Amino acid sequence: MPEPLLGHPRILPRSDHSISRAQISKNALNVLYGLHKAGFEACLVGGGVRDLLLGVTPKDFDVATSALPEQVRATFRNSRLIGRRFRLAHVHYGPEIIEVATYRASHDKAEDDADARLDGDRILRDNVYGTREEDVIRRDFTVNALYYRIEDFSLIDHVGALEDIAARRLRTIGEPEARYREDPVRML
Repeated sequence: MPEPLLGHPRILPRSDHSISRAQISKNALNVLYGLHKAGFEACLVGGGVRDLLLGVTPKDFDVATSALPEQVRATFRNSRLIGRRFRLAHVHYGPEIIEVATYRASHDKAEDDADARLDGDRILRDNVYGTREEDVIRRDFTVNALYYRIEDFSLIDHVGALEDIAARRLRTIGEPEARYREDPVRML
């Protein structure tokens, strides 16, 4: 099976995909719109996007953004920063938590050991921030690497995720063995 390649993204306008804002949690929309209003790029990403395309109700919604964790915290008073290994913001709305992650870059971009630290191939700390284009290659599986942009309701596919969903195929992004060593939970 060919490895997914990062090339020119396939961008589907709202008219060419089935995701509607009515299917997205009001709280996830609040986070997306709040980040956009504050001047940041913000996308719904991961399994929630995949599930919406499959007609399944997502168990949760994750947001990826150009905002740093501290900027997310400053934008949402109902948020708190968590994690040392993967610094994230959780935005709380009663029992619902919207997870907000800053776009990640390669460990090679780390400015110092505090940003990215490895133990062999296992990631101990991963706080090297980047762009959406860099973030996509850090994701686990192609089907979890779709980005739904709130600015224009488009769907962005950098790695052939739409074809994999249609074929009901699960492919890692990058070398599978390396991905599983980075984060063994991915095997579950």
